[in-house]
Amino acid sequence: MTTALHQLSAHELLAGYKARSLSPVEVVQGVLAQIERWEPHIAATWLLRPEAALAQARDSEARWLRGEPCGALDGVPVTIKENIATQGDPVPLGTRATTLVPATADAPPAARLHEAGAVLLAKTTMPDYGMLSSGLSSFHQLSRNPWDLALTPGGSSAGAGAAAAAGYGPLHIGSDIGGSIRLPAAWCGIVGLKPSLGRVPIDPPYMGRAAGPMTRNVADAALMMQVLSRPDARDSMSLPPQAIDWSLAWRQDKPLQGLRIGLLLRPGCGLPVEPAIRVAVEHAAHLFEAQGAIVTPMPAFLTPAMLAGLDHFWRMRSYVDLRAMPHDTRAQVLPCIREWADSAHHMSGPEVFEAYAQTHATRVATTQAMQAFDYVLSPVAPNAPAPAEWPSPTNDPLRGLEHIGFTVPFNMGEQPAISVNCGYMDSPGTPGARLPIGLQIAGQRFDDLGVLQMARAFELIRGPQQDWPQPPAATA
Repeated sequence: MTTALHQLSAHELLAGYKARSLSPVEVVQGVLAQIERWEPHIAATWLLRPEAALAQARDSEARWLRGEPCGALDGVPVTIKENIATQGDPVPLGTRATTLVPATADAPPAARLHEAGAVLLAKTTMPDYGMLSSGLSSFHQLSRNPWDLALTPGGSSAGAGAAAAAGYGPLHIGSDIGGSIRLPAAWCGIVGLKPSLGRVPIDPPYMGRAAGPMTRNVADAALMMQVLSRPDARDSMSLPPQAIDWSLAWRQDKPLQGLRIGLLLRPGCGLPVEPAIRVAVEHAAHLFEAQGAIVTPMPAFLTPAMLAGLDHFWRMRSYVDLRAMPHDTRAQVLPCIREWADSAHHMSGPEVFEAYAQTHATRVATTQAMQAFDYVLSPVAPNAPAPAEWPSPTNDPLRGLEHIGFTVPFNMGEQPAISVNCGYMDSPGTPGARLPIGLQIAGQRFDDLGVLQMARAFELIRGPQQDWPQPPAATA
C-alpha cells in the first residue's frame, strides 16, 4: 500500500525530493487536503494560508530541480505555535485581550525554520497566555484531541499536538514552561522534546521556557534540533554554539547496556497516577532492563510546598500583568485565568518571595535527585486527558497545576525531557476509544542528544503501535 503524502516523515520527504520521486508542491497539496478533512473537528490551526504555502512549495520545487536546496528542511511542511512570532503576523497569545500588532521579525525558532527552507502551513493554537493544559481559548476555537474529540489535546501547545497526531505534515514546534510540549505530546501519542534551557534560542526568553519539536517519530525531532539549535543572540539564556551530531547513531551493538536509569512513579504531590499509566511506564522500564540497563526505583522529590510555590508565583505574575490592563481589556481574558490570578491579590511581599524561592528549591531538588542516574523514566502526566471544555484536569482554577508534578521539575532544573508513546488506555470520554500514554525520559543538563537516543532506542523495543486516528467520515 502506498503511504499517503501527509503520513510521510521529514526524512522520507527529503529523500523523495532528492530522488525527484516526490514534489514539494504535491506534498503540500496532500497535507492541505488532510487539514481540510480534520480541521473542522479539531481546530488546531490559526492563519492557515494554503496559497502562501503552495507558493513556498513551488519555490522549493524549483530549487530541488536545480539541485540547490537552500537548507536541511527545504520543502518540508511545518507548523509553528502562535506565540512564536512570524514576521508580519500578529501574536495573540491565545487571548482576545491582546492587541493584534504584526510582528516585526521572526522569533529565533521561526527564523531557523525559514532559513532551512521549511514550508510554513499555519500557526497552531494555544490557550490564553499559555496558562492552561488544554485548548480552551478566548481567541481561538476550542482545540480537540484527534484520538477522542470529546477530550483535550493538552496544552499549552494544544494545536501543535493535535496537528501532529492528525497528520498536518511531519514537523511542528511548540513551547514549554511546565509541560506544555510534553503534555499534549503524551495525550496525542506523538514525540515532544523540551530541550535543555537555552539549547533552542527563543525570544522572549524566560526562566524555564523552552521551544522544541513535536513530531511523530524521534528521528524527525532530531532533524528539527539540527536546525533549531543554531545560535541567536536575541536569547540572553542561550547556550554556546555546539557541534552536535543529531543523527542518533550511538552504541549500536548494546545501546542500553549498563545505563543507570531511575524509575519515578510518584510525583510527590498533585494528582495520583492512574493504574493504566503506571502499568505502561513500568512495562517500558522492564523493556529497558531487558536490554541491559540498570533500573532503580526513584523516590519522589517534588514536594507540595514546591508545587504550591510555583503555582502562587505564577499567579502573582499573571495578577500583575492583568491588573495593568484596562478593565474592558482584562474582561476579555478567560474567567478561569482571571480567578486564578486574582487569588494572589492578598499575597504579601515575603509570601511572594517565598513562592519564588520554590523555583530554586525545585531546581536544586531535581538536580540532586538525578545525580545517581544517567536518565529518569516516568509518566508524562498522571492522568488521561480531560474533557475538551475543561481548562485543566481538575476543572478547578485554584487546582490547575496538580497534573504537572512529573514535567515541571525539568523546566526549573533545565534538564532535557522527552515524551514518547509507551502504550494505550481506555478513554474516559468515549466508550471503545483508546488513548495513547506518554513515557517521559529525562536526562542530565545539556544531554539533549542522549535523551533523543534513549527515546529512539525505546521506539525500537516498544512493539507495534496503533494506527493514527482518522478524521470522522463526512456526512451527506
